[in-house]
Amino acid sequence: MIEKTLPHPTEDARKPRSDGEQSRERLLHSAIRLFAEQGYARTSTRELAQAAGTNVAAISYYFGDKAGLYRAAFATQSIDPQINIAQYDQPHFTLRQSLAGFYTQLLAPMQQGDLACDSMRLWCREMLEPTGLWQREIETNIRPEHEALTRVLARHLGTTADSDDMHRLAFSIASLALQHMVGADVVRTLRPQLLATPQAAHDWLERMTDYAMAMTQVERARLASPPTIDTAKGQA
Repeated sequence: MIEKTLPHPTEDARKPRSDGEQSRERLLHSAIRLFAEQGYARTSTRELAQAAGTNVAAISYYFGDKAGLYRAAFATQSIDPQINIAQYDQPHFTLRQSLAGFYTQLLAPMQQGDLACDSMRLWCREMLEPTGLWQREIETNIRPEHEALTRVLARHLGTTADSDDMHRLAFSIASLALQHMVGADVVRTLRPQLLATPQAAHDWLERMTDYAMAMTQVERARLASPPTIDTAKGQA
């Protein structure tokens, strides 16, 4: 039976000893991989300890319990949303600079190789088998970053930030990077050279910014066009 809610972490969680940092990191990385592959409920503490080459007691020492280890694994790629927002929501930025900054912070974890891929799989697993962390992630990190992007777009397009049009555009722009992140395995299989080098990563960033600029130009033109009248209405 899959657990629906994880207990909240205690305030006095023990900090890792300096001589045990490698053991803690092995546990964390093994947990990301195993939780992503099997889910929270189907992954035992014994499996986690064996995969990390340590003992079960280490989980309690460093993370409190399995739930604490899961929270730490899930949060590996999460940082203060204001740090991310600062990379694209600056009043002196051009639209292109803002879009490039948005993609830079969103794609940064992908430069971490297998760990980032496993973390993305874990996020997908959490969406399929929710423990409560994904909804918290939406409210704590995703919402403020998304709303900041809508403000940036509205500022450059001269319209209202809290409109369906700006939210729709923001979701569409973000989806370019999300497809890249979630579908990395597909890209590696079909066109591996697109992810093989630092230059390839730079090219992705440039192209995504180009595509997002095109999206905003389409929306700018749509906002500038007078509303169309359906002449067919009212005709017998």
